Amino acid sequence: MSPHSAGIRLSLDLDDPGAVPYFLWDAPMTISELRSRLERAEQPERVRLLGKILREARDPDVWRFTTLEDVVALWPQLERYLGRRRGFWQFLLERWQEPPTDGGR
Repeated sequence: MSPHSAGIRLSLDLDDPGAVPYFLWDAPMTISELRSRLERAEQPERVRLLGKILREARDPDVWRFTTLEDVVALWPQLERYLGRRRGFWQFLLERWQEPPTDGGR
């Protein structure tokens, strides 16, 4: 799908394989195309796409396309793509890797 296509409608419906997700506003592709690229792309392209998802998607939506394990494993390569969201993701990853504190908090 060309980024210059007229009439592209971005969607919040991430369950529709034919929808163009809101976070791919600058390089539209359908959910189905995105999933296919994430599965089949060479590592640099996969990292770039995951970085875009982490940077542009709402936090809960990120996990529809990747796992915590993948993000942790690819973190050194992902950081460069995160822009203003880098600090947010770094904070979360550090907190998730901390051992639980007493008192169940």
